Amino acid sequence: MDNGEIIRLLNEAFVHEIDNSLTYVRNSFIMKECDPSRVTEAIAVDEMRHMWWLADLITKRGGEPTMEHRTLDFGGKDLKGQLERQIVLETEAIDIYKHIIEVVDDPEVVGVAKHILDEERRHRKEFKERLARI
Repeated sequence: MDNGEIIRLLNEAFVHEIDNSLTYVRNSFIMKECDPSRVTEAIAVDEMRHMWWLADLITKRGGEPTMEHRTLDFGGKDLKGQLERQIVLETEAIDIYKHIIEVVDDPEVVGVAKHILDEERRHRKEFKERLARI
């Protein structure tokens, strides 16, 4: 895979991390229950760290991080809808990182993607556990 395609895939992941970070920060502010709010806030910080790692990979390969985001869907105003949306976002992230791991032949990129994939799986589990308590 050529460098340009690797940068494109990393930027796709980067934009997804921006969306997740913004969604989780906003939701953590308005969630009425404390535990889901704290967990969502902590995961937002993880997503920002993922952005840092991806930006590092992108710039090392001569690219620039794409600082844009899609129209955000917060999952509504109730906790159930927000957690359901956050689970969808984590599932999308899992799919993105699985794809990167499958198609990229750069060991550094694959190593970082595997680490992020493990964290995204944990995030989804955390959100599913909170949803099950409702």
